[in-house]
Amino acid sequence: MRLLRLGCLVGGLLALNGLGCGAPGPAETSPDEPLSLGQAESALTQVPSFGSNPGALKMYKYVPANLPANAPLVVAMHGCTQTASGYASTGWSALADVLKFAVVYPEQQRANNQNSCFNWFEPGDMARGQGETLSIKQMVDTMKSEHGIDPSRVFVTGLSAGGAMTHVMAATYPDVFSGAAVMAGIPYKCATSMTNAFSCMSPGVDKTPAQWKDLVRGAYTGYTGAYPRISLWHGTADYTVKNTNQTEGVEQWTAVHGIDMTEDVSETVSGALHKVYKDTAGKALVETYSLTGMGHGTPIDPAFKFPGSTVGCGTAGAYVLDTDICSTWYVAKFFGLDNTNSDTVAPTVSLASPAQGASVSGTVQVTANASDNIGVSKVEFFIDNVLVGSDTTAPYAYSWNSATASSGAHVLTARASDAAGNATTSSAVTVTVTGGVSDTTPPTVSLTSPQPGASVTGAVSVTASASDNTGVSRVEFLIDGALAGQGTPSQPAGTYAYTWNTASASAGSHSLQARAYDAAGNTASSSSVAVTVVAGAAAFTERFSQNGPDNAGWTLTEWALDASDQAGASSSKSILGSAVPSFNTVTRTASLSVTVPANAKLTYWRKLDLSGANIMASATFRVVVNNGTDQVVDTVTKSGLGSVTESTWTQRAGIDLSAYSQQTVTLKFVVTATDTGSTVSRAKAWVDSITLAP
Repeated sequence: MRLLRLGCLVGGLLALNGLGCGAPGPAETSPDEPLSLGQAESALTQVPSFGSNPGALKMYKYVPANLPANAPLVVAMHGCTQTASGYASTGWSALADVLKFAVVYPEQQRANNQNSCFNWFEPGDMARGQGETLSIKQMVDTMKSEHGIDPSRVFVTGLSAGGAMTHVMAATYPDVFSGAAVMAGIPYKCATSMTNAFSCMSPGVDKTPAQWKDLVRGAYTGYTGAYPRISLWHGTADYTVKNTNQTEGVEQWTAVHGIDMTEDVSETVSGALHKVYKDTAGKALVETYSLTGMGHGTPIDPAFKFPGSTVGCGTAGAYVLDTDICSTWYVAKFFGLDNTNSDTVAPTVSLASPAQGASVSGTVQVTANASDNIGVSKVEFFIDNVLVGSDTTAPYAYSWNSATASSGAHVLTARASDAAGNATTSSAVTVTVTGGVSDTTPPTVSLTSPQPGASVTGAVSVTASASDNTGVSRVEFLIDGALAGQGTPSQPAGTYAYTWNTASASAGSHSLQARAYDAAGNTASSSSVAVTVVAGAAAFTERFSQNGPDNAGWTLTEWALDASDQAGASSSKSILGSAVPSFNTVTRTASLSVTVPANAKLTYWRKLDLSGANIMASATFRVVVNNGTDQVVDTVTKSGLGSVTESTWTQRAGIDLSAYSQQTVTLKFVVTATDTGSTVSRAKAWVDSITLAP
């Protein structure tokens, strides 16, 4: 095999991504067979003139209809013996239609390289300001001029020889590219000749991180700006370009970014091992995806539909491999093209049927219209404030068997969510059920927060749990026997919340009570709970409003705001930490620096889920206070087969933090998942309504 490949090198037939020489990996075709990469999702347009073009490349572009001003641009580079139109089968053009960005596909000519490889190893084509690198940069300049591309959102990706050229562009034009994604590529300046190139392909070249960094830093002398974020993808069974190149790539780019090589995140994503390397501010600068058993190619998943569309992720073919993970989508998210980091626009939603005031019986089709600037992820349907179903694809609908509901009036609503977690609830529609059940059963209701005898101050979340045989229509909260307000239902259905501003109440003892109603007019009241109002504001209160935490300084890089399952104040979110251990232990931490008042008690709400578990899986949630060392102040562990779920929120109240009085500490909420027996278990922890008060 060495002689065969060396013969390719000497004979000038170098297929440096292995498409012309070298053994194919799993799911690949023989190099002697014709390539059939499938049809590109949309036809590309050739741009015949784009500057001086010293590298003599061809330029093709894909510009979706109605491209907005200041749209992003992705440069996507094929591997050896491939073409620009063939590489569009990886899904980049299709995704451009969905997310509205432009794509440039550089194409090599056989006159430059007999196997149509980009010449990533030729000194004249891997330096700034000349050869193929300058040609590709001129393509970007042309797109900026003709289509108003946002210069801060230009990205580059490619496979093998195109992946190696991606390293080249990131190193030589860091002022042009904000991110780069390398599929089975080779680090920058690993080779400067054909002979060197062979060793880089296999077994790879070992350099120190400092040596790799110096090669990149030397590509643009005097540059002091930021370098692109790097995503590195490689198959473990790649016998054409050894996956040792991924390790060397991590060494090169972590050193360039000045961060360490200890991953901050290690998890499994669609079967691939995903690691993330962050700076001290928590920003992901380098990431890797290692695909067990995958050979040489770009991983796609035609069964995966790009969110907000019915478009699949690519078309499988030679070196475009169906591996059940859509690299195109995950790279786009890494680049920020999905807009979830900046999307604050909530969807619009309205109930289409039945009509307001309609009389209904039997099975009723409840339908909703929903739209979003990026895409609707789901629409949930509620009857009498109880979640009864959801739909993820338009037309959004739910079949309601109204015969199981009580005869009389019922309130229907729909809630639409997008991928960024923005959510909107429709206006209510009231219908009258005929032929339903005769309901004489009252609801059940109980106060769940605050606890009897609790001392409260500032804004207090008063919550109740209510249920009914046909559905709770509303829950009212009474303070000292007087109606204070109506509870807003939170998820899961059956939990209701009301925020009581104790600043307007006198110091001393007060009585709280909840009263629930059903659609038939049956009612029930909870037992009274006595609490003591303490004068003065709470030292710290966090409700996680719709647009983010109420308090500045949170570190949520491993957690996310979540609108699907929250307790506490109405119209709020919670935070969600999710961990997939996959034969490992994975920890997710959310933290904030706070000053603890004298005699402080910590109160918060929590929900912990462990799904897909086996006897070797467990999930642990901890609250940790750090004033130099970590001290666990509250913890719970779940283990067992299948799903071990806390079906309702749990309030943890009165946790004594007086030992930290007047100290500034780091308050941490930590979920840890362990599974040494499978890849399928997953732990989730939600946290909401946090209060530190005397």
